[in-house]
Amino acid sequence: MLVEFTALHWIYVVFIVLIIGFMVKRWDTSLISILGIFVLAIVATGDLTAALSKVFNSFIYAITELLSTILIISLIVAMSQVMKKSGINEVMVAPFTKLIRTPTLAYWVTGILMMIISWFFWPSPAVALLGAVLLPVAIRAGLPALGVAMAMNLFGHGIALSGDFIIQGAPKLTADAAGIPVADVVSASVPLVIVMGVVTTITAFIFLRRDMKKGTLELVGTYDGEKVEEKSENLLTLGQKKFFALLIVVAFLLDVLAMSLLKLTGGDATALVGGTAVFILLLLAVVAHKKKGLEKTTSYFIEGFQFGFKVFGPVIPIAAFFYLGDSGFIKIIGEYLPSTSQGIVNDLGLGLAALVPLTKEIAVVTLAGVGAITGLDGSGFSGITLAGSIANLFGTAIGEGTATLTALGQIAAIWVGGGTLVPWALIPAAAICNVSPFELARRNLVPVVVGLVVTTIVAMFLI
Repeated sequence: MLVEFTALHWIYVVFIVLIIGFMVKRWDTSLISILGIFVLAIVATGDLTAALSKVFNSFIYAITELLSTILIISLIVAMSQVMKKSGINEVMVAPFTKLIRTPTLAYWVTGILMMIISWFFWPSPAVALLGAVLLPVAIRAGLPALGVAMAMNLFGHGIALSGDFIIQGAPKLTADAAGIPVADVVSASVPLVIVMGVVTTITAFIFLRRDMKKGTLELVGTYDGEKVEEKSENLLTLGQKKFFALLIVVAFLLDVLAMSLLKLTGGDATALVGGTAVFILLLLAVVAHKKKGLEKTTSYFIEGFQFGFKVFGPVIPIAAFFYLGDSGFIKIIGEYLPSTSQGIVNDLGLGLAALVPLTKEIAVVTLAGVGAITGLDGSGFSGITLAGSIANLFGTAIGEGTATLTALGQIAAIWVGGGTLVPWALIPAAAICNVSPFELARRNLVPVVVGLVVTTIVAMFLI
């Protein structure tokens, strides 16, 4: 099929290259993304006023597409705040502290517990929920504070966030950019997440044990940076805390069961988890704060939404740009592409297939590289739409593997930028454990790189 390229196609390619360049330089991508939207709009319409309006409309479109993701994360964080204030989180992890008797058990129990809780609450709230409770227990068992931080990072911000199987915020972003169903990305990511997680955590543990035997690691944290630790308040009795801790666990397990039986995925699964979080928040706020329950409920919602928009603020401009690569172009700017066009990204993929003998090996390595580069901004989320968009392009070019390529790009981006390698993304875990985020990033570097290399090789055999 003959693909008709226009100036809009080339402008889109130029700005993709510029955005990647900005990420490599660790510059903020908001300005270049907005400029890209504006240039595409003004070239398409030839009208300055219309182009300015299209920039605003692109933000509305992006926020509309991302709203369910922003909302679920905000609600989960809001719920985690009342759990932390009331001390329910301490009761929830108390049974696991009895298992932590040795440094090895401390590493694996902390990590696995962090992974499970991060699937439901997201890693940043999970660090706050777990860190202050498990850190002293792990140190008493002989695991250095740096080892605790590594376990929380690799299992939470690495395994749990890169798969994001329950909340499905990350898969929705990449799936939308790739133009495929969320369920396809989730299923394709399962083997890759397992390989990445197993290789990375075992490699990290081997290096950790080696240095512990050498005696080169301090048992407690020694970082002089600001350490923020909120203590729980005496809002509930011990019996009430135990009751609500059990209730919360049962409620989310029932959600998972319902997702399985009713085959709920994507937005439906997110809505179920979100609705459960809202009612748990309301119940806890009213019982814990009594007469001030109504007032406190609002304050918890505000905290949650502040967190949600703080995380997704940088994502909106770049997502708005990459939505133009698919059906978003017509909805945002209008029908200015050739009638034979299948969307800018699909057109580029078809053109690339005709010009370059792309192989699945080249596509896989490229996606892993693009994902890692997009993670350099320390967000992990701001660039995964780019990974999805390029996965769509390469998947179209080689005729298969779009879901696997999308999942690989997502995993690479989030492992690098979501909180395991980029120092400024490591601050939550580093602060809780009172260790240097730069030292934590240095410790994570080799295990994560080894994991990415192995996962990339495995991906070649899955396409």
